[in-house]
Amino acid sequence: MKNVKVGILGAAGYTGGELIRLLINHPEADIVFAHSESNAGNKVCDVHEGLLGETELEFSSEMPFDQVDVVFFCFGHGKSEAFLKDHTIPEGVKIIDLAQDFRIAGSHDYVYGLPETHRDAIKHCQHLANPGCFATCIQLALLPLAKAGLLTHDVSVNAITGSTGAGQKPGATTHFSWRNNNFSTYKLFTHQHLHEICQTLNELRPDTAPRAIDTLETGFDYMQEAGITVDFIPYRGDFARGIFCTSVVTLDKGMEASHVASLFRDYYAEAVFTHYSNKAIDLKQVVNTNKALVHADVFGRKVVVTSAIDNLLKGAVGQAVQNMNLMFGLDERAGLQLKASAF
Repeated sequence: MKNVKVGILGAAGYTGGELIRLLINHPEADIVFAHSESNAGNKVCDVHEGLLGETELEFSSEMPFDQVDVVFFCFGHGKSEAFLKDHTIPEGVKIIDLAQDFRIAGSHDYVYGLPETHRDAIKHCQHLANPGCFATCIQLALLPLAKAGLLTHDVSVNAITGSTGAGQKPGATTHFSWRNNNFSTYKLFTHQHLHEICQTLNELRPDTAPRAIDTLETGFDYMQEAGITVDFIPYRGDFARGIFCTSVVTLDKGMEASHVASLFRDYYAEAVFTHYSNKAIDLKQVVNTNKALVHADVFGRKVVVTSAIDNLLKGAVGQAVQNMNLMFGLDERAGLQLKASAF
């Protein structure tokens, strides 16, 4: 008998499908229900066709919260908070929310679920806010430098994401004929993930904190009073999945490349999925895995950090399952032994 009974809300989307793919092979978890009003009664593999032959699970219109230990919210942003206003989930049932509704600290008890910074808190929390995909990739590039007090100037970040980052609902910029052989920017300096990035960096930096240039509706005051700026330019890539990020950090004085590398190795020494690479990384090394790879090059006072993750796994449901494992005292790697393609 498996230990953890799981319910999934919003199970018909990209993240829902990836979560089901992971959990049907998880050694300590059983899916009790995968909720989707529009697909109720249909087989999961009729929507997530890559699961044909893997599961006979059907989508449910019912949400028997009293039968589960944890519920994953795979909703679009803003829908989790609205759902909780209209539905009651028993106190003993843990929640892992993949939307951005509870990532910023406030009048709630949600723990921010980045294991590389909040592992102990994650282990003991009842409600968890899973980090955003861009936010995960960018933070993993900057955490060791923030911890060492080296973020004293503006940080420049460029990152490209695959089309699945926009969700399953079709849109003008996700249509194949537009996305294929194309490249574009969006949400320059205003991406919503800047909030959570700066929140985490604030917690780590021993001096002044970075601020986000973000004009979205969350009420953040741009963090004007706090130190530096994270200048983030996101790109749409013409591939399906993965994020590749380049962060440029200016140091107060030059530093040996070996010392910078040691900062990363030391910081991630206990991280089971985040690894420092001695040589340049590429996207294929992480796609279809829960790994995050990081590499740093030093040019005088400039440190260029490259980081890469799969946006649907380490950037979403892979990290969510990693967090579930921590919350239930399981092996952190359980259900996540995924291998990158050899070519």
